[in-house]
Amino acid sequence: MSASRTIRVEILSRVEGEGALHIHTENGRLEQVQLQIYEPPRLFEALLRGRPLEEVPDITARICGICPVAYQMSSVHALEMALEVTISPEIRQLRRLLYCGEWIESHALHMHLLHAPDFLGYESGIAMAADHPDAVNRGLRLKKHGNQLLEVLGGRAIHPINVAVGGFYRAPRREEFARLIPDFEWGLQAAIEATRWVAGLEFPDFERDYDMVALVHPDEYAFNEGRVVSTRGRDVAVLDYEEHYDEVHVAHSTALHSETLPERRCYHVGPLARLNLSRDRLFPEARRVADEIGFETPCWNPYRSIVARGIELVHAYAEALSILCDYRPFTPSRIAYEYREGEGCAATEAPRGLIYHRYQVDAEGKVQFAKIVPPTSQNQKQIEDDLRAWLPGVLDRPDKEVARMSEELVRNYDPCISCSTHFLKVVRHAR
Repeated sequence: MSASRTIRVEILSRVEGEGALHIHTENGRLEQVQLQIYEPPRLFEALLRGRPLEEVPDITARICGICPVAYQMSSVHALEMALEVTISPEIRQLRRLLYCGEWIESHALHMHLLHAPDFLGYESGIAMAADHPDAVNRGLRLKKHGNQLLEVLGGRAIHPINVAVGGFYRAPRREEFARLIPDFEWGLQAAIEATRWVAGLEFPDFERDYDMVALVHPDEYAFNEGRVVSTRGRDVAVLDYEEHYDEVHVAHSTALHSETLPERRCYHVGPLARLNLSRDRLFPEARRVADEIGFETPCWNPYRSIVARGIELVHAYAEALSILCDYRPFTPSRIAYEYREGEGCAATEAPRGLIYHRYQVDAEGKVQFAKIVPPTSQNQKQIEDDLRAWLPGVLDRPDKEVARMSEELVRNYDPCISCSTHFLKVVRHAR
């Protein structure tokens, strides 16, 4: 008689959205691993069809409350390609500043409240706060800085409304940015301390031969522009993204899984991928911290992603301060354009990794087609592959411990499950 064993995590904790884990073994051998995303799909691509293109940034922002900027930036860049719009250097710089705000609030939250409890033995950030109040308070203050920057530049802290095709509806006044500078000067030092703190955590000995993928720009740490580059040597223009990466449906998820073409293999996006591919393009403050803590690249241990986020947090503060201090109001804040039939695509770097958008618009400025590939969709297959590699070494432990350790591995990726749920399975019954 075979000895069957099933381990389930019905609700993943300390991640955004709703998902579960299903692990099944037979006679001590791992048979099935599923990251089951059951959150109802929201069908944003279909929702955008027929809408005026000006509505796209505001609608796509609603995909996520943690990383709305990534969706807005990807959408406006793609639509500007379709309309043949060229933005000014000043608008481009403000877009990088907006991205800094999003990275700050997202990375600070994940490091201090979602991920650190795993390494320190707490079930939640709230439980951890009793013994580590200074760290938790620091994380909350850092996150607040990111939200404040989004509010000033984006119009509000969650789901910004100042982002437009062609630029911004309004450029901030100089004094609005000046008021942020003292907090960001404190925040830069606090981010450095936070990165030193997480670098001192104990990490499981787990390395994989990842195919890590990220945008790479020749002159800067990529946020909004670059080529799609992998640690295995792939280097393609964003225009060719869909020739090299594809989405497929799996029965156990309302989100699509991304794969490489033609191999149909998983790949890894996010902070580790960016740092492995672009460490030399970090701001000097971030490079110094990476050197000081001895963070070696390439890094193949997903548990060390919390340190990579810390290094990126330092970078985001350093770049934000540079822009805030040098800012001068400018006009126009939004480049005019005329409607035309066209197609455009773009990729940017969300806090969790590369995000890709493609749109077709008609001569009346209406969206005819939309494709959105979130970072978590791209990481899902990789997460399952990590679990298959990790689990055989811990299956001799009790179910509860195996479940806990599996959740911890998933949280390395800081999955944003709501972002990924764009698919709806339709079952047709014969009459």
